[in-house]
Parts: sequence; C-alpha cells; structure tokens
Amino acid sequence: MSTYDWLLVFHLLAAFCLVSGSVVAGILHWLAMRRDRPSEIALLLGLVRPMVVVIGVGSLAALGFGIWLTQDDPDGISLTDGWVIAAIVLWFAAGALAGPAGKRLRHARELAERMAADGDGPSEALHDAVADRTALVLNYVSFAMVIAILVLMVFKPGAG
Repeated sequence: MSTYDWLLVFHLLAAFCLVSGSVVAGILHWLAMRRDRPSEIALLLGLVRPMVVVIGVGSLAALGFGIWLTQDDPDGISLTDGWVIAAIVLWFAAGALAGPAGKRLRHARELAERMAADGDGPSEALHDAVADRTALVLNYVSFAMVIAILVLMVFKPGAG
C-alpha cells in the first residue's frame, strides 16, 4: 500500500469516528429528553461524554489526514480546490456550533446529577434544560454541516 492509501484509510476511519460518535451522542440526548428521572437523564447524558472524545479525535484526525491527503494526492487534488476549502470552512463552523451546544447540555447533565442526589424526582426545569432549543438547533445544524462535508468528500464537486 502506498502512503496515499494509508492516509486515505486513516482519514476514512477518522471520519467514521466523527459521524458515528455524533450519531450516538444524538441518540443518547434524544433518549435523555424522553426520561423523567434525573438519575436516568444523568446516566444518558453522562454517556455522551466519551462520545465527545470520539468526535473530537475523529474531527481533528479527519482534518489532519485530509489536509495531508491533498499534499500526496495522485489525482492532483489541492488544498486550494473550492470543495476542499468549503469542507474546511464547514469543519470549523460545525465545531463552533457544537461547542456552545455541548456546554448547555453539560449544564443539564450537572443539574440532573444534583437532582438525582437530592431525591431523584421529576422536574420541569430539568426537562427544559435537557430539551434546550438552542442546544438542539446548534447540534442539528452542526450535524448537517458534517453531512455536507461528507457529501463534498464523496462527490468532490469541480474536481477533475
């Protein structure tokens, strides 16, 4: 296998980590929104934490290996190609949106942990924190950007 082939394998594995981690985190959040007991919500949102690591590693590695691929591409793909620039811009934008959403959900998890230790009774305030509309919108848009990056990577619009 050539260096390019190895870079492509690692780039694809990293992209898989980014997407699969995002999907699992989204499912865990969705499940947490459907629970009433703070202990269950805390558990589900707590399981998101390892996914954040998977997403972060996948995100950084996908970017790094993707940039490296442009330096070693036999087809002449360049870092200055429009679709590559668009993917990088989307990568930064997705991260910029996911960060604040994650902070909001971290606060919801911390609230759930406190409430679980203090009687574990349902709470409208906790439900509102877990179902925070701003966090949902930021995460949905961020995920849509990740999907747009995948579309760019697969179809390479404008590439010869």
